[in-house]
Amino acid sequence: MDEAQAKALIRKTFENEFNEERFNRFISELLNTMELARFDYFGAYIPDPYKDHICRYKRIGKYNDGKNRIDVLITYLKKQTLIERARSRQRNFVAGFLKGEYGSSNRKNAALVAFVPPDEEDWRFSLVKVDYIIENGEVIEKKSPARRWSFLVGKNEASHTAQSRLIHILEDDEHNPTLAQLEEAFNIESVTKEFFEGYRDLLIRTVNELDKIVESDEKVKSNFESRNINTVDFAKKLLEQIVFLYFLQKKGWFGVDRDDRWSTGPKNFLRRLFDKKYGNYENFFNDILEPLFYEALAHQRDEDFYSRFNCKIPFLNGGLFEPIGEYDWVHTDILLPDDLFSNSHRTPEGDIGDGILDVFDRFNFTVKEDEPLEKEVAIDPELLGKLYEKFNAIRPDNFGEYKKALKSKKSLEERKFNKKFGVYYTPREIVHYMCQESLINHLSTELEGKCTREDIEDFIKHGEQYIENDGTALIKEQRIKEGKQKTSNYGPKLPESIRENAKLIDEKLRDIKVCDPAVGSGAFLVGMMHEIVNARNVLSVHVKEPERTSYNFKWECIENSLYGVDVDAGACEVAKLRLWLSLIVDEEDVTKIKPLPNLDYKIVQGDSLLGVGEWIFNWKSFKRFRELKALYFNETNHKKKRRLKHQIDELISEITNGRKDFDFNIYFSEVFHEKGGFDVVIANPPYVRQERIKEYKPSLKRAKYKVFNSTSDLYTYFYERAWKILRPGGFSCFISSNKWMRAKYGEKLRNLLKENTEVLDLIDFGGYPVFEATVDTNIILFKKKQPHEAHRVRFVNVKDKLGDEKLISFIEKNQN
Repeated sequence: MDEAQAKALIRKTFENEFNEERFNRFISELLNTMELARFDYFGAYIPDPYKDHICRYKRIGKYNDGKNRIDVLITYLKKQTLIERARSRQRNFVAGFLKGEYGSSNRKNAALVAFVPPDEEDWRFSLVKVDYIIENGEVIEKKSPARRWSFLVGKNEASHTAQSRLIHILEDDEHNPTLAQLEEAFNIESVTKEFFEGYRDLLIRTVNELDKIVESDEKVKSNFESRNINTVDFAKKLLEQIVFLYFLQKKGWFGVDRDDRWSTGPKNFLRRLFDKKYGNYENFFNDILEPLFYEALAHQRDEDFYSRFNCKIPFLNGGLFEPIGEYDWVHTDILLPDDLFSNSHRTPEGDIGDGILDVFDRFNFTVKEDEPLEKEVAIDPELLGKLYEKFNAIRPDNFGEYKKALKSKKSLEERKFNKKFGVYYTPREIVHYMCQESLINHLSTELEGKCTREDIEDFIKHGEQYIENDGTALIKEQRIKEGKQKTSNYGPKLPESIRENAKLIDEKLRDIKVCDPAVGSGAFLVGMMHEIVNARNVLSVHVKEPERTSYNFKWECIENSLYGVDVDAGACEVAKLRLWLSLIVDEEDVTKIKPLPNLDYKIVQGDSLLGVGEWIFNWKSFKRFRELKALYFNETNHKKKRRLKHQIDELISEITNGRKDFDFNIYFSEVFHEKGGFDVVIANPPYVRQERIKEYKPSLKRAKYKVFNSTSDLYTYFYERAWKILRPGGFSCFISSNKWMRAKYGEKLRNLLKENTEVLDLIDFGGYPVFEATVDTNIILFKKKQPHEAHRVRFVNVKDKLGDEKLISFIEKNQN
């Protein structure tokens, strides 16, 4: 099959509603030696835990790559359930099939699956693989997890990504891919790289166009100068706003007819706006995007209907759609050329163009962040963090140098710029591991004497696999008690101590306080929220209370548990975006969309290392401060928000005698008042060498850090800050440069940890490349507690090369 034929086949299969005949043709081309082995199961053949979610499943063939057994399935879903739960249930259902739990004793390694919803318009093409756990020569089925990778396909999706990842298999004369090759086809990394390159070019073009406008229009120039706005930051925010809307339009929230329910809007609303489907315009940015951003989305209206576009537009709140620097968008015409947004033209290959909408339209967007067991080959909210890492260092003063370097194709690229700022994005698997370990240790301390560490670890790491089974087991148990049935094949898998203490554990998870003092783009806060919400969902089988939804858990977690600080304003904005998107993914009430919370006093711009003082914070001031912050978090009226913010800032100024240094004890005073500090401090502190902080060192010395050394790199001070803001018995988990372990400048830090903490875990990566940059790193987890002589540290030395073994698996197997 040549390239044109392969692309045509993928487009026909993946850019339309699901069709079984088309799917069978595609699979037979993808797997040339697949053996037809059909069966069709429904009704009584669906396992009890999944009957509410799956109405039918078919196997259409079996495939063997010489080493692995792979089935091809079509799974018809019964109803659209909450995204969070639907994903895990679909994955767990196929996992049970692969493990032979539904009648067949033959284990399979993987399956290619079409997951088809009732309307069949948009569906998923997935690879599901079981990672069998073998102990003492036996397979531990109970804990063997399944992983799923998915392409988003269907009537409302583009197939550019699927084409780029699958075409090499279809072009191959043999068409007999190995499981490893199929996994590689579902790898998101090359797609992400392509998106980065397109985004970078768009950022440069947008800055160039803005520069032309500022140079030629005195009114715009005056407006920008009076508000200290630069074209680089303006361009960054514009692209962030458009990316955010690309995520949201997948929810069907835009362009909804007056009397229709939310979620019924077109999934390509921005493209339709540009094509003048919702009204004519002379300039797309000035006449369409600015009113959409700064009027429709940012201000509360009497009704959801927005007459300018003759459709419903949700009020989002939150601050993203407030003009940068509060520039006067109403009276200032910023006439960005329309072809910056789209200049596409039709070709036999499809629409080709390099405008903002043209580039973004080529990619699939998903609001759901990937998880270790669930990945979508699409642009997800984590990309916002990676975009921040890639482009944070581009500033007005180096923009020309950056363009020149790219144009000349020299080695001076984004990585070299970011090295100045020490910004390196933490890989997702590392975030997941650090968040889980922090939570396991916190719960082990809180539940000492009630639950063993082993049970807590099983609950946090594997609990999601047990939900369907344990829910069914409880129902069967109740039916037996009522005499409606005699026996049951289902017994609980969640440890007994977790089931008996479910309500207490849920309270501990609800009340936890977590801080990232170098929050960056929010990876650790989003990661901790995922672990907390996932654990509370597991407990919902045993805690019977109303309103136990992922959306409510996330809202509670953001409002009560998560805190972040960063010196860079751009980082704080991206962290807020990711928390907002995490809420939006689970907003399922299609009758009323709840406005987003205000996160200004949850994710705070400030210097985490300076500003601690002895403030007079009496009970009256504390109470008033807490009340104002709670009101501000939920306020949606624009004028009231500004008034509340002014009152809060005035109160802070009164407490600090007019000083503007950020201070944990003030901004997050409720944490110290209630607990004496945070339960968990988790971070990837900036990797800035000591030569680059010469002007900053006197301030650090005046702050009287125990670890101060004239040659210490910046990250070392974050360890002491974490120790100070922890409550007694709290936990800190950091990933940073490992030089402090051996360098002379690290001696004071080593002494601080040795004398004042129990170091629980130390993972030294040596030459293993955790980050793209050449930084040797380690992970350390410590408890704020005086150590005792018999205390032992779990240590892992990660090799340079792991072969086929996964990093986290290696860490868990090689602890000493």
